[in-house]
Amino acid sequence: MSPARSLYICYFGLREPLVQTQVLPYLRELVAGGVKMSLLTFEPRRWDGAEWRERLRAEGIEWHVLPYHKRPTLPATLYDVVRGAFRAAAIARREGIDLFHGRSHVGAAIGALAKRMSGARLIFDYRGALGEEYVDSGNWRAGGMLYRMTKAAERWLLRAADGVVFLTESARQALSIPVEVIPCCVDVGRTLCAPTDPTGRGAQRAPYVYVYAGALGGYYLVDEMAQLIAAARAFALILTQSAPEPMIAALQREGVSGEVMSVPPDDVPRHLRAADVALLLVRPSPARRAQSPTKFAEYLAAGLPVIASAGIGDLDAQIEEHRVGVLLRSLDRAAFVDAVRKIDELRRDPGLAVRCRALARSHYDLHDVGGARYRRLYEAVLRR
Repeated sequence: MSPARSLYICYFGLREPLVQTQVLPYLRELVAGGVKMSLLTFEPRRWDGAEWRERLRAEGIEWHVLPYHKRPTLPATLYDVVRGAFRAAAIARREGIDLFHGRSHVGAAIGALAKRMSGARLIFDYRGALGEEYVDSGNWRAGGMLYRMTKAAERWLLRAADGVVFLTESARQALSIPVEVIPCCVDVGRTLCAPTDPTGRGAQRAPYVYVYAGALGGYYLVDEMAQLIAAARAFALILTQSAPEPMIAALQREGVSGEVMSVPPDDVPRHLRAADVALLLVRPSPARRAQSPTKFAEYLAAGLPVIASAGIGDLDAQIEEHRVGVLLRSLDRAAFVDAVRKIDELRRDPGLAVRCRALARSHYDLHDVGGARYRRLYEAVLRR
């Protein structure tokens, strides 16, 4: 049997951190498994990507580009979907594509239309409850036209797909086609080999360091995070590419010493290894059940226990079963004090870091979990 040929369709630009840290590592895993990979991205700005094109080609990935249109929102997205479908079908005919792999709803919609034109099969990589997320962020009204259109499109995509990826067991649906649960994974071995950055501890003016890595604002709670760190009387190490001002102001209001650093994704592991406790505080919402935050995998791989809001994907069961952190079931100061007390007790366990890394390896490793399950899904879809 000749190697499978797949076109991965991503409604983001190549240089987006999400593409660099999640999409490309998975594509490299699939290439290592013998799949011939192509990638279609939508770029918000014109740029000379010749260097990246050659680099990806050397890695076995053929890169194709279309411009991204932002406004007006709905017509622009529909235009990109239709144009993307024609481009994907053309790529399929030219490169002999067997399988469209659509990331999230827009990528899958492009793949579903291209499937009708070319006969290739489709994997819907369901990255979360898109309608619920937009309602939760305040952009859409629950039950409004855009919400209902998105839910109808989601049902259509689940019918059109030949295989589906869910991020969590909590979001998994019973379907008559091949399904895999593939959380957001990281290269655990690379994290374990990362050197410990001394700057966090060198600057620290408290017994230990609480760290947060990732975007600020939205459903990631800035004020509550500062309050929890204040309850712990810890030094705050915030690793983000978001605007730092809201976090700095929140720490100052609580009288917390800390550092807010703009850190590229590749540098996150060495900074995490300078910390003692990691934070994952989010606003409660039904949309959180379908999420798998990459930062949770990064924290575990660094051997860090986690204080996390309850109700995020599969984290509740994993944190409690493996004893790798503390769950917050409310977001008030009394709950923060109790969480600090519990995490201090947990940190006295000499086997804590070993358990964190073991959970990262068994549930979130890029090679043994992410890559292996994607390859298994590809084989199952192409066998049907």
